[in-house]
Amino acid sequence: DSLYANAQNIAQQYEMRLKPADQILIKITTSDSEPELLEIFARDVTMGSFGTNSSSYNQGGTVSNSYGYTVTNDGYVVLPALGRVDVNNMTCEEAARTIEKKVKDMKLINDPEVTVRLQNARVTVIGAVSSPRTVNLTSERNTVIDILAQCGDLEPASLRKNIKLFREVNGQRQMYTLDITDANIFNSPAFYVQQNDMIYVEPNKSLGVKSSAFYTFLSAGASILGLASSIVALVLSIKNS
Repeated sequence: DSLYANAQNIAQQYEMRLKPADQILIKITTSDSEPELLEIFARDVTMGSFGTNSSSYNQGGTVSNSYGYTVTNDGYVVLPALGRVDVNNMTCEEAARTIEKKVKDMKLINDPEVTVRLQNARVTVIGAVSSPRTVNLTSERNTVIDILAQCGDLEPASLRKNIKLFREVNGQRQMYTLDITDANIFNSPAFYVQQNDMIYVEPNKSLGVKSSAFYTFLSAGASILGLASSIVALVLSIKNS
């Protein structure tokens, strides 16, 4: 309560960064009067396209084309007429500006506007949650609390102070330990999830043992043994008297 008695600044660290195997949608728009300028980007038969492309006319006379691409293992997208463009570890906004600059530098379109969107972002949740599942992300701002809520919240047997989040960063797998009972979780670099994160909610193993058949048998056996001991003690007491 004392920590958040006053308003706290929110760390804007939720933007996802592009990684190998990400699927992204690239939309190119121009207000030039010649829509055929965009046709050069339609030649993507062997350019790494994973989906379909579409073109449309918007209000104000602008024309746009949208294409889907997969980021290569070394962090590039291969675009028609532009070739290989390095987008590794960039935000979608940074990738859009990089592509836009290359289009201008190559003088393909005078006033391009490029938009990049991540399409296959997801987080996997397993362990002591009501509904373990893979959660598809519909926006870039998603907290670990949001993801756990979509899985039906934590089970009573979960260890709320020992939630593990695994993340791939620059070819390495990192693990973060989260305690959702501690207000400092808001400052954790893992508070905002990234695409392909995996969350493991560890169950309380002692509760599992207590609910097991062996523990039930052991408890019953102990009760019977205690009763037998009481009877023996009573018999010996009567005999001695």
